[in-house]
Amino acid sequence: MKIKAILFDSGRVLNHPRTGNWFIPPNFNNIVNVKNIKISNYILILKAIKKASKYLDEQKIVLTEEEEFKHFLQFYKIIAEEPIGINLTEQQIFEIAKDTVYNDRKFLFPNEVFQIIPKLSENYKLGIVSDTWPSLERVFRNAGLRRYFSSFVMSSKLGVNKPNELMFTTALEELKIKPEEAIFIDDNEKNVEGAKVLGIEGILMSKQMYSRANEKIFSIRNLNEIEAILKDA
Repeated sequence: MKIKAILFDSGRVLNHPRTGNWFIPPNFNNIVNVKNIKISNYILILKAIKKASKYLDEQKIVLTEEEEFKHFLQFYKIIAEEPIGINLTEQQIFEIAKDTVYNDRKFLFPNEVFQIIPKLSENYKLGIVSDTWPSLERVFRNAGLRRYFSSFVMSSKLGVNKPNELMFTTALEELKIKPEEAIFIDDNEKNVEGAKVLGIEGILMSKQMYSRANEKIFSIRNLNEIEAILKDA
């Protein structure tokens, strides 16, 4: 059956954390007033982030940017209580949380996204299926990309990256297509397999030429390779 729609996960498929970590916002160093943070401090910060992430995992669905900010404020308070080698004031914690939620520069979109997404939208319906936070849609809108997606489904549960069945079916209903008429692109192999269970063709975004665990899954290294797969679909 002909492919009519392409569903995308967002993180590490269409965008990446500018700093290399989703929880270290662009202005982190400036906010903490440390010009050169030692590697040892970053290691401690990453450990603290892992611990604080448990708090995010326990939260219910987050629907607004205001709720998102509230949770990240608590998230960074937890980090500040850990032995990270940096003393953070309440004002600094506030500014870090604000930068995480409201700074559009937190996400870096590769140039190819701005070239390929508009082109794909001419022949296919496009959708986002991503378990992420509400501010993502604002970032897409301000980047000029939101208009290319006819469906934008987010579970908005912080700390989790596992699109569920309801998210996929919601996107299919909004796009008015059958599962076999869509493909889903993600950098997480389990999510790709989950889409395939529902009848959606899954494509893994990977630096490897193929999936080592499951060679039956199509694999691409970047968005430029999508068109070649679509021709064979």
